[in-house]
Amino acid sequence: MVLYIAIGVAAGIISGMGIGGGTILIPALTIFLQISQQSAQNMNLIYFIPTAAIALCVHAKQGNIEKKYLAGLIITGLLGAAGGSFLALKLKADWLRKIFGGFLFIMGVLEIRKKK
Repeated sequence: MVLYIAIGVAAGIISGMGIGGGTILIPALTIFLQISQQSAQNMNLIYFIPTAAIALCVHAKQGNIEKKYLAGLIITGLLGAAGGSFLALKLKADWLRKIFGGFLFIMGVLEIRKKK
């Protein structure tokens, strides 16, 4: 039970920062709790709704949202989410895990190389 709480808190902190709790949640669920990749990614989607809503309220109060970009991002994001969901259902867990791991690796390299 303590592990569940620790994973939830860590992913929540990262979510609130706008980084994406899935970067913590999905690997933690698959590595430490032996949950399948598909189940972990599905749980992340459900987990995302309330954490994103809270983070959105906090960031909106601070004026940290560029409203002129929202409509385009929301529409393309919804289309991408639908396409990604259908693709994830078709892929085997091993491929899904490799794609997600590759994505995290590439993002990590880009962040390390980013100039301040």
